[in-house]
Amino acid sequence: MFTKLEIVSRWIIFTIDICLSLFALLFAVILQHNFIIDRINFISFYKSVLLVIAVNSLVFYSVKTFAGIVRYTSAQDSFRILFSVILSSLVLFFTNAIIIVVSGVPVISNVAIVIYTLFSFLLLITYRVIVKYFFMYLKNAKLDKIRVIIYAAGEAGVATKRTFDHDAKVNKTIIAFVDDDLRKVGKTIDGVRILDASQLEHLILKHEVDEIIFASFSIPPDRKNQIVDICLENDVKILNIPSPEVWAKGPVTTAQIQNLNIEDLLNRKTIQIDIDGIQTQLKDKRILITGAAGSIGSEVVRQLLKFETGLIILCDQSETALHNIYLELEEAHANTNFHAFIGDVKDEKRMEFLFETYKPHYVYHAAAYKHVPLMEDNPTEAIKTNVFGTKTIADKAVKHGVQKFVMISTDKAVNPTNVMGTSKRIAEIYVQSLNNSLHDRHHIFSNGLSYINELDVKPITKFITTRFGNVLGSNGSVIPRFKQQIEKGGPVTVTHPEITRYFMTIPEACRLVLEAGCMGKGGEIFVFDMGKSVKIVELAKKMIRLAGLIPNEDIKISYSGLRPGEKLFEELLNDHENTMPTHHEKIMIGKVREYDFNNVQDQLSILFKYASSDHITKVVQQMKIIVPEFKSKNSVFEELDFAHEKDIPNKSHS
Repeated sequence: MFTKLEIVSRWIIFTIDICLSLFALLFAVILQHNFIIDRINFISFYKSVLLVIAVNSLVFYSVKTFAGIVRYTSAQDSFRILFSVILSSLVLFFTNAIIIVVSGVPVISNVAIVIYTLFSFLLLITYRVIVKYFFMYLKNAKLDKIRVIIYAAGEAGVATKRTFDHDAKVNKTIIAFVDDDLRKVGKTIDGVRILDASQLEHLILKHEVDEIIFASFSIPPDRKNQIVDICLENDVKILNIPSPEVWAKGPVTTAQIQNLNIEDLLNRKTIQIDIDGIQTQLKDKRILITGAAGSIGSEVVRQLLKFETGLIILCDQSETALHNIYLELEEAHANTNFHAFIGDVKDEKRMEFLFETYKPHYVYHAAAYKHVPLMEDNPTEAIKTNVFGTKTIADKAVKHGVQKFVMISTDKAVNPTNVMGTSKRIAEIYVQSLNNSLHDRHHIFSNGLSYINELDVKPITKFITTRFGNVLGSNGSVIPRFKQQIEKGGPVTVTHPEITRYFMTIPEACRLVLEAGCMGKGGEIFVFDMGKSVKIVELAKKMIRLAGLIPNEDIKISYSGLRPGEKLFEELLNDHENTMPTHHEKIMIGKVREYDFNNVQDQLSILFKYASSDHITKVVQQMKIIVPEFKSKNSVFEELDFAHEKDIPNKSHS
């Protein structure tokens, strides 16, 4: 019955506040006279009643003490009431002083005003707290309440609890906080105890917990995974509060506290980058991002917007995707100077127009075809975009004096087993050999470019390559696909029970791209620390369990077999490569083989000739010549692999 009560009219609250202030006045006068009623001058008391009603009506109306909903009384309401009581008391003091000057007789003594002030505040707060806890009791009295533990008793945890307290429609009761900080254990917040998080499994069983809410942004990933495993083993649902950015926009609703995502478990510690160093290099620079509408390119753009750059040029061939990112930037960063440029990196004339018009200082080259099975079926397109497109942008960068060219590569370029990975490795080889040729100043650049010397290129373009594995949530990646399959009721398809992959968040990868690009001196291949590789079938099982389902009962896991060109384990370096550390613990320099630029040019001209005529077999054969470690797997191109070692035309040297 009480749970259906509507919110009481504010005028009723106003009347109650006035009545309680009068009761405080009566108590103050009685206390002043030591509870001897006969000593009270009731004529003077009646005058003081009229004065208090007049003053409090004016003050309470002005301060809006009656505006809050009593059952949701907060600290802010308490401060408002305290301010109104102090203000009304000051008005009473001054009014009383004026009356004394005029008539010589006070309406109310100063002692009574002091006592009145204390009791008025006490009564106004007490009745609100009683009402608040009465409604909380009614809300928690339901027998079918969902029993919830909040993990972390910090500011976010307290705010999370109060978010549920303020939503009468939520059928949940917070039975405890748990925290790893033993200094907090044993204390209470809003009447809810803080318990030791190390005893979580025991607490789950003892209190029959239904849900746990992660209410902290700083729980170490290993600890979070440990807690999740405990919860999943005990059929406890796991929720997560929204990001700090969401909280910054205003009060969070219970609807925004949602199921934990697998991405939250794969996240690692926030990567720290040299903000000042990047700012110094990028300040007022014109920056070109190719593939700017893709998963990586668009995030590079978002990261760049944090710095005081000059013009940001977004280049992509996808009109719709480019339009979407443009609208996003226009809405969130209206004062930033950026331009959307539709163009294909394979189109030399269009790219020449781009460089001639905007004359970028920095280039982040993210444009590429990335899906392994599709490139296995379309190898000539992989060459045209991933290799020829990279060559086109790199050549234009040299011609137009770009300071730095940062190429975004992939771990699939290491010991490649597919066309896509090999195309990216060939692109790596080209930009690295081009960088070396520029800095040696001894080579002739073909395809119409003039002899490279100090007068022709100022400054000499520095070419830098960044190499990392899969990024969470990128277009077409495994996690969004698993989510769709789970939502449809399964089955979840995994290619092989032993397949593993490295994962990194998109923002994490792009921060490292910016850091590596700024620390690079030219010619390096930077390899990112991808952490531990993840077994994909275990990833699928955890995603199913996070959805509240049981793997192979509610949702079946099926194995489809390795796709063409796919391998079980990804690598960041091949057998002949090693790394050197940098000042950033997450970034290493791969010591890779160096290639002679002239030989690379010769081999690429053959490759482009075959690709332009769509001669698939000869394209793949030539790729295997350029990258001898390219051994096809689960592919029709396996028959092209050499049966024995042969001399490689572009013989490398150390």
